[in-house]
Amino acid sequence: MSVLLAACGGAPAATAPTTAPAGATTAPAGATTAPAGGETTTTAASGEPIRIGAIFDLTGATADVSTPYSQGQKAYVEWKNANGGIAGRPIELLSQDYAYDVAKAEELYTQFVGEGVVAFSGWGTGDTEALRPKVTNDQMPFISASYSAELANPENTPYNFLTAPTYSDQLVIAMKWALEDWKAKGNTEAPKFAYLINDSPFGRSPLLDGTEFAEANGVATPLEVPSPRGATDLTPQLTQIKDSGANYVFIQNVSSPAALAIKNARSLGLDVQFVCLNWCANELLVKLAGADAEGVVGTIPFSPTGPGAEVALNYAKEKGIDFGGADSNFVQGWTAMEILVAGIEKTVADGKELNGENIKASLESLTGYDTGGVTQPITFTATDHAGSKALRVFQIKDGKWEGITDFMTAE
Repeated sequence: MSVLLAACGGAPAATAPTTAPAGATTAPAGATTAPAGGETTTTAASGEPIRIGAIFDLTGATADVSTPYSQGQKAYVEWKNANGGIAGRPIELLSQDYAYDVAKAEELYTQFVGEGVVAFSGWGTGDTEALRPKVTNDQMPFISASYSAELANPENTPYNFLTAPTYSDQLVIAMKWALEDWKAKGNTEAPKFAYLINDSPFGRSPLLDGTEFAEANGVATPLEVPSPRGATDLTPQLTQIKDSGANYVFIQNVSSPAALAIKNARSLGLDVQFVCLNWCANELLVKLAGADAEGVVGTIPFSPTGPGAEVALNYAKEKGIDFGGADSNFVQGWTAMEILVAGIEKTVADGKELNGENIKASLESLTGYDTGGVTQPITFTATDHAGSKALRVFQIKDGKWEGITDFMTAE
């Protein structure tokens, strides 16, 4: 049976209805509390809940980063409800683990839509892309943790919105940095690139665009090396990369296999520059790879520092939420939910019916939405649902991610 998580820390609400699907978690009204950062106390939300659906990977191949992301999403809902909700109405989050199984994602999506959700928070690339026809047919505003470029064009995916640069843009930005870094080291010949990827639609999502950019800049077609799911030793894959003579290896994977690859590479004596895209450019990588992570470069769209991140992280500290030190992934989940809620909130403020078409229009009217420095200001339009185009490149120095560039775009 599901319970209603109170915003004061998740205690069951004695009088709350239990209408969510079995196994789901819900988070509507909560007790009055002050938001993080010492802001003015407000009255907790009450009244008819506004339902949002969500799926997370808590036990599957990407659980290492999806778990803290999910905690960030749930924490934002609790925090928002404790501070008035949406015009006084609480948010009820219907969520469940889908274990990175596309069929399960489709089942849960249908279930939650039947429970009356007005917007949806998704997770993986394979399932988000598989859900596109249903999302469009249902007119369901959908913000996913996938940044596949296939989801950014409203002509094809009118109800999908991206809160970070696409994976394609991230890879191109990483390659732009690599070319500059290679030249700065005094090299005159072209570098060699390789991909080490999750063996899934997520892993392959940016490769065509990245390869096109590399070849246009005089770089030979990068070697593509998939990492087998559940592998405990990636030495065979890294030996392929070593034999190719690659100078830069771009990792499109989550933290655990990326850390394994980095540690195996050090043992193998492989001297390359590893560059992680979003889902392995995080604190978990440092924790798992230890000293071997030193010098790894990453594209980080969601900063774990600054005013917006402080609100999220202070709230987690206040409530004793343990997300394993994965600050950036927790903040990423919090911020994605915040942006989705902003579209719902604007719809209510404008006095419009709370349906998919109106929430979509509200999201498309967000211009320069301030996330407190977590991302560049978010702007959606009716013709472009990629809300952010820029990010900074970071590098691990003395065990911490440090920014090494200004904001960069793929253009």
